[in-house]
Amino acid sequence: MPPARDRMPLWYLAGPGVLALIAAPFTPQEPVRLALLACGCALVVFAAIVALLRVIQRQKRDHAMTTLIALAETDTVPCFLTDVEGQISFRNDPASEAFRIKPAEGLERALSELFANPGAVLFRLLSKARALGHAREDIVTRKGHVRLSVNAVDDVSFLWRLEDLSDRTANSRATDALSLPMLTAGPTGTVLYMNEAFRRLLGGRVKTLTSVFEDLPVQSGAVHRIRTESGVIDSLVAEVPSHGGRREIYLLPCEALAQAGPLTSGQWDAIEELPVPLLKVAITGEVLASNHEARLLLGSRIGDGTRISDLLKGLGRPLVDWLAEAAEGKGLSTPQFLQSVGGGQDTFIQVSLNPAGSAEDPYVIAVLNDVTEFKNLQLQFVQSQKMQAIGQLAGGVAHDFNNLLTAISGHCDLLLLRHDEGDSDYADLVQIHQNSNRAAALVGQLLAYSRKQNLQPEVLDLRNTLSDSTHLLNRLVGEKITLTLDHDPGLSPIRADKRQLEQVLMNLVVNARDAMPEGGSIRIETENAFLHEGLSRDNVTVPPGKYVVLRVHDTGHGIPEDKRSEIFEPFWTTKKTGDGTGLGLSTAYGIVKQTGGYIFVDSTVAVGTTFSILIPGHDALREIEVSPAVEDPVAPVSGDGVVLLVEDEAPVRAFASRALRLRGFTVLEADCAEAALAMLADPDLQVDLFLTDVIMPGKDGPTWVREALEHRPNTKVVFVSGYAEEAFDEAQKCIPNSTFLPKPFSLSDLTKTVHSQLH
Repeated sequence: MPPARDRMPLWYLAGPGVLALIAAPFTPQEPVRLALLACGCALVVFAAIVALLRVIQRQKRDHAMTTLIALAETDTVPCFLTDVEGQISFRNDPASEAFRIKPAEGLERALSELFANPGAVLFRLLSKARALGHAREDIVTRKGHVRLSVNAVDDVSFLWRLEDLSDRTANSRATDALSLPMLTAGPTGTVLYMNEAFRRLLGGRVKTLTSVFEDLPVQSGAVHRIRTESGVIDSLVAEVPSHGGRREIYLLPCEALAQAGPLTSGQWDAIEELPVPLLKVAITGEVLASNHEARLLLGSRIGDGTRISDLLKGLGRPLVDWLAEAAEGKGLSTPQFLQSVGGGQDTFIQVSLNPAGSAEDPYVIAVLNDVTEFKNLQLQFVQSQKMQAIGQLAGGVAHDFNNLLTAISGHCDLLLLRHDEGDSDYADLVQIHQNSNRAAALVGQLLAYSRKQNLQPEVLDLRNTLSDSTHLLNRLVGEKITLTLDHDPGLSPIRADKRQLEQVLMNLVVNARDAMPEGGSIRIETENAFLHEGLSRDNVTVPPGKYVVLRVHDTGHGIPEDKRSEIFEPFWTTKKTGDGTGLGLSTAYGIVKQTGGYIFVDSTVAVGTTFSILIPGHDALREIEVSPAVEDPVAPVSGDGVVLLVEDEAPVRAFASRALRLRGFTVLEADCAEAALAMLADPDLQVDLFLTDVIMPGKDGPTWVREALEHRPNTKVVFVSGYAEEAFDEAQKCIPNSTFLPKPFSLSDLTKTVHSQLH
């Protein structure tokens, strides 16, 4: 039953009906009076039926809840009944004895006594339970090994169980009753414990793993040679990590089983509760048997007719070919990393195959190992390497392209000075200029994705920033789409680049608009959030602290789950060729990351998408000042002074030289730093300003400028570069009277910057 806040109040139905019945006797017109009576009766009766149905549903839910609580009360492990926020509404006696907390403190506070960072674990399990109905996770705590599981009772209630798995560790005598040999080893290979079956096999106790295995290190799922009392035998080995760096090692009777024929049901019953996931698989792909841990790991009911391809995927070739090779003894030393089909798309499993059975009836024993955490770390590493490679590529591409674009747009500006609007070539020149600006914007997006664009952070009130952008956003979305803003009245300030933040918002709104071709609504929300514990999702961990959250909701067609991991990749787009560059979301990702924030996406197909941006709150006490608008100064018509231009790219040097001479400056040219220093060796040469590229063959810009300033300390400096300013920001700070002009620059940008430095 949906929660009360999501249901229509009954007085919405009954109220108009009662009013209609009251008004009917006072209505003189007979048809109107009859209509009011009929309408009023219908609404009242309908409201009564709805009320009755709700009472029945409530009684059923209460009965189910009473039954559930009665079962939980008799459970021997701690049980909690909570809402979606983790507030405890019921706990059984074992839970009350184990956790001395007030119910109002919630489940997170209770579990914090047991292990660190319970918030992230609860969030992860609750998300799976809301999607699948149940979830569980084994956790190593400072008090031992526990299993936390949750089952969704309904949309708002969840039953949690906390099971102590210490009886499965070596410290318990229960392992002595296990028929399979089992030992516990420390991090250095010291044998800490051996059960009775292992002691009988070896003929006594041993101290190290080297006394047990001929071939080390131990590899889970592989066949190892075991030194027994009667000689060396081959045995399939399964390893289970334990707390404190310890390992539980089990010997499975692989050789004996292979000689004895198929596993009987009794033999599989003996390993049903073994804490190692095992499958018995025919070489044709049918799963013949499985133990309890395998079914839990795969999250699937393995019944008759289940094939291994129904459980696992990702080999890149038919699984039956791999099974046949394993049964013949080929490729046994290489475990494969596969993905679970029934256990969720994010579950990765290492699978080792070992041959068993007879020649007439061969099969394989599959030893499974959950490596999801390892694969997630690997994916994070690969992603970081890819980001670094793209960043380096973007930086190099930006430098070369910005030099070309400076020359193209600069010479176009020079041509425009000699043509007016009536000239036949004027429109062509304007097109060249506009397209060079578009190319420059595209390079800027590449730099934003690689987090190498120039940011000018300032303290902002996000509400003011969004209000300033509302008019433009309304024009972007059009008339079919409704745009609404919802602000937290006490929103904390942030420190970010206003222009870049507006770019992020514009990209998200444009994507939302394109997802709703038939119309819909876009809602932009802001609120404060404080994370008491780190938030882990999408292979990212958000540290605890104060954040400002910006959300952009839309009611579009949504993003399929298999596409969500690709949406922030550069040049990835679902639009047809010519409708987009595929850099909108990747640009937003890069800007948010460089600002120190995080961006996540939640989407449901045919329902809508929500992008959530978390930006750290700014703690400094201040008042956000609204600076009066300052008009952009008009480019100077003429100037004076001697400029030493140092640029290794001849087209850029030719444009800059002509542009400055047209404005009245005296320009001296050099194609490298060494040539510039040779010119400055003449003490009679008067130079007012150095205009130099930053990255050049030989000495770079900051290096030669520092040498020149030793003898000409009062000379002004303008650095130009196609790289991001941050590439030499520290070097520039050490040089007095210097400023930065990014490429590509226009004739107006160049002359204004030089004039401003000299005057």
